[in-house]
Amino acid sequence: MVLIVVIDRDGYKDSYDGSVDLIDSIYYATVTLTTTGYGDITPVTPTARLVNAFIVTPLRISFLVVLVGTTLEVLANEGRRIMRDTRWRKRMKDHVVVVGYGTKGRSAVQTLLSNGVKRDSIVVIDPRAQAIGDAGNDQMAAFHGDATNRTVLRRAEVMTAREVIVTTDRDDSAVLVTLAVRQLNPTAHIVVAVREEDNVPLLRQSGADAVVTSSEAVGRLLGLSAVSPNLGEVMEDLLTYGEGLEVAERPVLGREVGKPPSALPDRVVSVVRDGKVHRYYDANVSVLAAGDKLIVVRPAKETPWAERPGADENDD
Repeated sequence: MVLIVVIDRDGYKDSYDGSVDLIDSIYYATVTLTTTGYGDITPVTPTARLVNAFIVTPLRISFLVVLVGTTLEVLANEGRRIMRDTRWRKRMKDHVVVVGYGTKGRSAVQTLLSNGVKRDSIVVIDPRAQAIGDAGNDQMAAFHGDATNRTVLRRAEVMTAREVIVTTDRDDSAVLVTLAVRQLNPTAHIVVAVREEDNVPLLRQSGADAVVTSSEAVGRLLGLSAVSPNLGEVMEDLLTYGEGLEVAERPVLGREVGKPPSALPDRVVSVVRDGKVHRYYDANVSVLAAGDKLIVVRPAKETPWAERPGADENDD
């Protein structure tokens, strides 16, 4: 429009000095398209008036359509997001919150899914837009923001979460997130990944129920693979779900009550009784009792205990 006015500047009159130059053309185009229209520069020739009627007016309408349309779109999207969040919060309870959707976070989510946790009960928090997009593509609820901010944690309904998995890139961030989560939810089971072993006591004092030292775990696996390649391969197999062998937890079946762990077909590693983990050779768990849970090594594609032949209501 500025170009049109400059070309036909003799058809316009400026009430200030009578002539229209480039600056006047820019000014006129600006106030006209934005519908401000002070009237200090006006078209006076028939050509200029026709240009304003058939070119400037459609441009002005287009500008208004874009302005109003964009505003309505933003308001509509925000309204839909608020409605979705409201519906989501009403039904979200006993869910799992995963802080950080990097390599560790994705592996944790994949393990949860492999063990029967539903996608719609997993919520991801991450400050990176790309990670939020990846979580959305994986059909999980995701919130963009820093988990050290309690507002972000509240949006993810961490107050009613059953599990919180913290996989931040920095140990100091992990400590702050753990403190914030424990303050908002005193009963949640918090699992935290840290890089340095020295930070483990600090995480436990901050409220973490379990702390995994990623750097030391990787270091041990590297050492085992160097000293004994076969042992390293077996350990890697145990840590990989979906193929080979896997470590799993299951309840004691009714027909197994009263038997020693060594008599079971599964390779029992530990027995969980009254919330305490006992080694399979511990005299306190020499005989299995109802309500015990077993940590076993089994084939990854083994039939779940509830679906095995002979499992009935007395196996609960």
